[in-house]
Amino acid sequence: MTPASLPVGFGSALPHHDGSALHVSDGSPRLGDVVRVRVRMPRAFGPVAAVHARSHPDGEPRFSAARRLTCAPEQADAWEWWEAPLCVENPVVGYRFVITRGDGSRVWLNAAGLSRTETPDVDDFRLLASDPPPEWVRSSVLYQVFPDRFARSGAADARRIPDWAIPAHWTDPVDDVPPGRGCQLYGGDLDGAIEHLDHLVELGVTLVYLTPFFPGRSNHRYDATTFDHVDPLLGGDEALARFTAAAHARGLRVIGDLTTNHCGDAHEWFRSAYGDPDAPEAEFFYWLNDEHTEYVSWLDAPTLPKFNWASAELRRRFVEGPDSVVGRWLQPPFSLDGWRIDVANMTGRYRGDDFNADVRRAVRRTMTEVNPDTILLAESTSDAAPDFQGDAWHGAMTYANFTRPVWSWLSEPAPAEMFFGQPVTAIPCQTGRELVEAHTRFAAAFPWRVRLGNLNALDTHDVARFRTHARPGAVPVALGLSVTMPGIPMIWAGDEFGLTAVDGEASRTPLPWHLLDAAPDDPRIDPATGVTAADAQAAQELYRRLIRLRRDHPALSDGGFRWLHVGDDILVFIRESATESLLVVASRAAAEVRLPYDAAAGWESAHLVFGALELETEAADGGDELWVRLAVSAPQFAAVRMPGLPHPAGR
Repeated sequence: MTPASLPVGFGSALPHHDGSALHVSDGSPRLGDVVRVRVRMPRAFGPVAAVHARSHPDGEPRFSAARRLTCAPEQADAWEWWEAPLCVENPVVGYRFVITRGDGSRVWLNAAGLSRTETPDVDDFRLLASDPPPEWVRSSVLYQVFPDRFARSGAADARRIPDWAIPAHWTDPVDDVPPGRGCQLYGGDLDGAIEHLDHLVELGVTLVYLTPFFPGRSNHRYDATTFDHVDPLLGGDEALARFTAAAHARGLRVIGDLTTNHCGDAHEWFRSAYGDPDAPEAEFFYWLNDEHTEYVSWLDAPTLPKFNWASAELRRRFVEGPDSVVGRWLQPPFSLDGWRIDVANMTGRYRGDDFNADVRRAVRRTMTEVNPDTILLAESTSDAAPDFQGDAWHGAMTYANFTRPVWSWLSEPAPAEMFFGQPVTAIPCQTGRELVEAHTRFAAAFPWRVRLGNLNALDTHDVARFRTHARPGAVPVALGLSVTMPGIPMIWAGDEFGLTAVDGEASRTPLPWHLLDAAPDDPRIDPATGVTAADAQAAQELYRRLIRLRRDHPALSDGGFRWLHVGDDILVFIRESATESLLVVASRAAAEVRLPYDAAAGWESAHLVFGALELETEAADGGDELWVRLAVSAPQFAAVRMPGLPHPAGR
């Protein structure tokens, strides 16, 4: 293979490195440690003369020579391993590989892939010397609960309806036009949610994410009026304590939702400061006039005044120390297992101010002080990576690297005005190659450790449900990608019922629990959701099976990630570890792929663990070369278990 014909992209014949244990000797080093990083070189790539790991400690480039390792016999004919030492001299260690081929030409390998030309630092692989997340994070399966629409207990009937609310019965349709859009109240509460925790256990989820439980003047509660207690409409403080205790008793963890960018205009801090420049809380906000009656708000929504994080007192009350808002709710009797931070990308940022790093680091310090076994997730829906470099956030709730690419590959091109915040005329329609290019472009800048904590969401409470515009047969494919690609699978409550919705407000449908108990042959369509009992029960079974796939195979939580084939209609990748490997096939149409036999190890003992797939070994025409044929007759998600890879270290 000459340099001019060198393939640049994705495939089994290219050098590979990622942040998994097969390629990095220590994924959570400390400053001063020496870490060994390895690159796998397929024999099909051609002769390699030398490999160097290029890092830049203290901003100065440094090249470390790699040595060729002795491979296990079953690997020797397929690839070789090279290993280089890296000294961890900074909290974030960026590095890439320079590969010198047998003819003297060079190529560069970084997190964005292979390049014939020198690459910038932004696409480097990254090691982090900061405190790692809890061990349980990477094996989590997250389920999002919107309390007003999840479940309602009998106690809700006796509660006083506030003046802002428009009462609704559980089976009433969602009103997505103001004032109903934010004020329609169904009365879901935390005691009602406790009654359905066993549903989550049966699904196989491990982590429950509650959207805000603080009082507000809306059904979503992102306009908090206080951070000191739980909304009485949800049952109050005692109900949250009961909920977390019941969840923990079932092996579930629970995280809350905290808005650090803004509060509601009825918040006690804002009411104290409004019109009173001398109030202690006046410095908590940005004011536009001397009378403190005009102010900066989130996206110009007057009900959501923006916090000014230049205030030391705001920091003390909100994010610093065990007695702060952040710290208090992590302690008994509530014992939350972490936070998801709303609008994290905008927090602390206004014109010339940028306190974002200060705030996120303070949040993490407090969480570590109170309970280091907690997770910190953050909403940042576009290019999130610059803020996610290990100093605070464990993972991102973002749409750029997974959600938008998967929708663009597996959705019908239906008319639309907005697509996850982007103006469009129709849902974009992209090929599998474009999915992989988009995913790689946005995922590359995340350190591997953070990437494993990013949420693989098909949808959330803010957007349309994926099923609404999915191509025929695409739901299992999309969900399969969510549970097998690096990151935390995320289920938005109702997806497992087969619900559809055209936007975020419509997606907040009260859950039709009765459908799970109905006879599966009952043909009646639920008028509130448009779903039959058979639809709901089939969807639930699909979610159970795919979540079980994720939890049964550790390689899907922390194994390496390597593309083997990227086509317009079919994608093939493999998650590899020392104990097992999972080969994944995802297609949106009938398709056939032939892989070189040495693209992966262990074909002779491969067995199908999910889906339908033709897998057979065949000889190439006119030669002794072996290929593996993979074929599907329709849209399909399939997973094949294969042996793990012997670790190259120490051989």
